[in-house]
Amino acid sequence: MNTKALLFSLAAGTAVLFSTSAPAQQVARVEFPQPSPTSTLKQHVGLTDIEIVYSRPSAKGRPVFGGLVPYGQVWRTGANGSTTISFSTPVKLNGTDIPAGKYSLFTIPGETEWTVIINKDTKSSPFAYSASNDVARITVRSGELAEHVETFGILIDAIRDDSAIIDLVWEHTVVQIPLTLDLVGSLGSQIEAAMSAPGDKKPYYQAAMFYYDHDLDLQKAKTWINAAVKASETYYTVNMKAKILAKLGDKEGAIAAAKHSSELATKTDGAGGYVKLNQDLIDSLQ
Repeated sequence: MNTKALLFSLAAGTAVLFSTSAPAQQVARVEFPQPSPTSTLKQHVGLTDIEIVYSRPSAKGRPVFGGLVPYGQVWRTGANGSTTISFSTPVKLNGTDIPAGKYSLFTIPGETEWTVIINKDTKSSPFAYSASNDVARITVRSGELAEHVETFGILIDAIRDDSAIIDLVWEHTVVQIPLTLDLVGSLGSQIEAAMSAPGDKKPYYQAAMFYYDHDLDLQKAKTWINAAVKASETYYTVNMKAKILAKLGDKEGAIAAAKHSSELATKTDGAGGYVKLNQDLIDSLQ
């Protein structure tokens, strides 16, 4: 074996020796806090499940809108990846129809108005935003907050059976996106079917209350609440009867029912609030 071959062989052997006998270096794993931590907001509104997943940046002394977040440019409405929003049923955002599904939520901040963008691409980087994937663009006004909000937040507030408000808040800015649901259309037919089905066990009280709350057929509501009272005469079923009779214009019947509801409430622990509710109703009718 010549000298060059010998040197090559020794070098190769030495490399193998060190690669097999030396312990492998392990990379230390350290978990650091996220500068903009991820948040998941889940809310049930009426019959609809809403989920919003987003990251929450903080101002940290920086001017936000018009500075850190420029006016007139598409913003991911958070930090890190895309902000996503999902609806289990069709909804309306500020009157615009949005089908059930999962979407990316982008915005274009302005000094007095914002554009809210519902985009069907939830997989791509937010920096790869394409208007061709927009499902809807909605214009809403922005408001001013007296107190400083350090960390960006998305809230669902003012919740009713068929509506809510989605709030975007940061620094001194609040943007409110009205959300409405066609609850009467989806639930009304189910109630009618349930109440016309054979059998005695029916949701009389709940059906009467729904019709009362949504100004539907009050004569049906009256029939159903009478059946509910007959099945279970409680302070709350009789109170609902009083309210339905009042809305129908039967003042005498409403006052009598309200007084009876108060009598039942005084005999029930924890129901004292209904005494005031009934008295308020009586005062409004006299």
